[in-house]
Amino acid sequence: MTRGGAGHLPGVGGSRRHLGREALRGSGRGGRIGGGLDARAQKRELLRGLREKRRAEEERRAEEERRAEGERGRASG
Repeated sequence: MTRGGAGHLPGVGGSRRHLGREALRGSGRGGRIGGGLDARAQKRELLRGLREKRRAEEERRAEEERRAEGERGRASG
């Protein structure tokens, strides 16, 4: 019996299973071509991006407050 017609019969295909078309195309790693990121890694990347965006926003606000303080100081002095 050939490997292709074996279906899910135990003992047929064995160690060669990982050389199949699906495995070579990345089906063993979430079905993404080339493996891609797993769900946990995607979440880490998303959270990292959100943190960076929030940090940049806070820095922008702090800079605006410093400018406003400087303008108020010049106006009163």
